[in-house]
Amino acid sequence: MARREITLSVDVDAPVETVWREVTDWESQGEWMLGTEVRVTRGDGTSVGSELAATTGVGPLGVTDTMEIVGWDPPHRATVRHTGRVVRGSGVFSVLARRGDDGREASTFVWSEQLDLPLGALGALGWPLVRPAFAWGLQRSLDALARRCERDADRDADRDAER
Repeated sequence: MARREITLSVDVDAPVETVWREVTDWESQGEWMLGTEVRVTRGDGTSVGSELAATTGVGPLGVTDTMEIVGWDPPHRATVRHTGRVVRGSGVFSVLARRGDDGREASTFVWSEQLDLPLGALGALGWPLVRPAFAWGLQRSLDALARRCERDADRDADRDAER
């Protein structure tokens, strides 16, 4: 089976904790992840051994990606093992602290996938065609995540200022 890696990132003007809260709120990922709904299918979704199912697609055309959380290091890293028939391999969400241009707390969110491509040699041949569309969709999702986190951080700062 051919294995391919894809890693994308986005800078977020929000603290690590805000980004972590958003990316690990599995049930709301569909609000920022393009064409995807995620649900916890076993466990609490916040510990090793919990299982998730992410369905991506439009209407009846979709793929369900089942996963098991195999690494959990809040608020910095979550690792999953893809266990489905179509999607296999591993994925990592990493949240890295940084300083924003204005000196405030900020983050970089990194999404990395090591995918075991289906269909053997055919999958390996098709990857160069699929990868750009896959990367485009992931990057659009990451950009939406950044906007969402930044709105949350602004709202939290406004609440803190009112106190």
